Amino acid sequence: MSGEKVSTEYANSIIFDLQKAFWDERGKGARFRVTNVGRAYFLDKCLAQIKSNALDEVAGTIGRILQEEGIVDQVDHEQEEQLLRLRVGGCMHHSVEMRMLEHGVEPFTCIPANLMALAIEDKLKRQVELTEVSISNGTCEVLLVVFEKRPGE
Repeated sequence: MSGEKVSTEYANSIIFDLQKAFWDERGKGARFRVTNVGRAYFLDKCLAQIKSNALDEVAGTIGRILQEEGIVDQVDHEQEEQLLRLRVGGCMHHSVEMRMLEHGVEPFTCIPANLMALAIEDKLKRQVELTEVSISNGTCEVLLVVFEKRPGE
């Protein structure tokens, strides 16, 4: 290639095809196999910028990075005990989720949510599980469960 960037449409079509093939092979079990998607990006672009060990600040930092990188227009988060609710607007991957719905598959992964989970697991040493992705008015609503630290950690 001559240094030109790949179009978002092309990249999202490939992401869709991979996700759909994985869904066809694993069904709902695919959700638990894609949680590390984005790890290399997280390590390269995000980890060094996280300066806090407070969940709210970690989430805010990841949201800011996603906006600065042009991946999303906005990420709002709200914590309620062990639940972390994300509202992701203007995501460059939104078309993938819409195509999944068109094929009768509920969205089962969210790359911005994966980056959030990776940050929480790395910085706070707490396990995270993505339990739900839904779309409302063009915004993805994601529910993460943030587990307590294991004793001795």
